[in-house]
Amino acid sequence: MSTRDIYNFRKINDRLITGGQPTAEQLQSAAAEGFQTVINLATFQPGHSLEDEAGLVRGLGMEYYHIPVEWGDPKESDFVAFEALMQQIGDQKTLVHCAANFRVTAFYSLYALKNLGWSEQQVDEFRASVWSGSSYPIWEAFIQIIKKEIIG
Repeated sequence: MSTRDIYNFRKINDRLITGGQPTAEQLQSAAAEGFQTVINLATFQPGHSLEDEAGLVRGLGMEYYHIPVEWGDPKESDFVAFEALMQQIGDQKTLVHCAANFRVTAFYSLYALKNLGWSEQQVDEFRASVWSGSSYPIWEAFIQIIKKEIIG
């Protein structure tokens, strides 16, 4: 078992990976692989979320942060909180996840556009690696609003 087995796993670089909901075993792998931080953007969903993910992550010696982004109602304040957290953790080896890596790829691509010099093409390609074939009008509108604020 490895972090690469996480649903919709994506490796950004040596210090940052994203994915859907990891299992307890995958979180244990993250700790064994030297990850220091776990950020969860999903809301708690009985039967899909881990019962005490925060306790498990902290018990494995990692920091845990939870920004519960409502799937049907993403807010600019959620993105602002994510951006601040990403800046706060700096170069810590980090796993960012949600339920299926949709929220994360949206938020991280916007973060990279604003803070890391990614082009719109890089943003769209990264998001499409998970979102391709999906249609979520609420999210498309949200992404366009944030993009417009970033790009002007």
